[in-house]
Amino acid sequence: MKFIPLDKSWIIRMGVLDLIHGYSDIVLFLNTQTTLSDDLLALKRACNAWNTDSSIEVGESGTLYRFLQFASWKLNLKKRFVTEGTLRERRIGQDSSIVNLTQRELLELPDEPTSQWASAAVLLGDEERLIDAPYKLRVTYEAVDHWRSRRSEGKTWQPREDPTIRVQAETFVELLRGERPDFVPLQAEDYCFARIFGYISREEGARKWPNLSGHESNRLEEMEKVLVDALAGQEIASRDHRVIHAIVMWGLVNKIVIKVRYPDVVRKSWPEFWQFIDTTN
Repeated sequence: MKFIPLDKSWIIRMGVLDLIHGYSDIVLFLNTQTTLSDDLLALKRACNAWNTDSSIEVGESGTLYRFLQFASWKLNLKKRFVTEGTLRERRIGQDSSIVNLTQRELLELPDEPTSQWASAAVLLGDEERLIDAPYKLRVTYEAVDHWRSRRSEGKTWQPREDPTIRVQAETFVELLRGERPDFVPLQAEDYCFARIFGYISREEGARKWPNLSGHESNRLEEMEKVLVDALAGQEIASRDHRVIHAIVMWGLVNKIVIKVRYPDVVRKSWPEFWQFIDTTN
């Protein structure tokens, strides 16, 4: 399928591993790419600034911010970070002592229901592997294993397409054909798509992923709002990239015109989104 983006979550993990171990492959890779999501552009800026005294601009990427902030604390580097947009409004702890916590303790931090701190610990060398790890933490285990395996062979790591977006895109195309394919929401990033197409309820989403309130929007509330606005023919004013992906695809399936105030927000994770949409019309 055309216009499926690189898996930014995977590449950010590869990039952090390269940075902390002194490899430049991430810089070489990013410099060869003609289309990068906003989060990967932030990673590119961070790579260029990491070994300098300059502040590190992480954009709106909570993942990149937490990973590099944890690395700075763990390695006693005293890095300074600059955030943008909705990330400035999100609650992110500043307690450097969390580098001494176990993965389980990091997952249970009361004010931050996220696996990103636990993933950061793994990237910084924590060898524990939780049997019941959440989806993104399991991705981190896989990423570290892949990175180490390739390095042991004297090779660089390999990028991959975004599996979450690919499955959503494939499901969307089948829905456009009038089919009702199976779709299993595996992680919080599936929520917006699953909610708008009736694969999950708001209550189920809140129960499975309490961190849904801590993204670019409170996605539990935002999806309900944009659905009401879309049905009323109103412009969609959300700045959340995954909300926009979902409501635009829903509009096409249901033959409802969706007007989007901030179309460029999709660049955060899927810069080819509007090209993909054009190919389905």
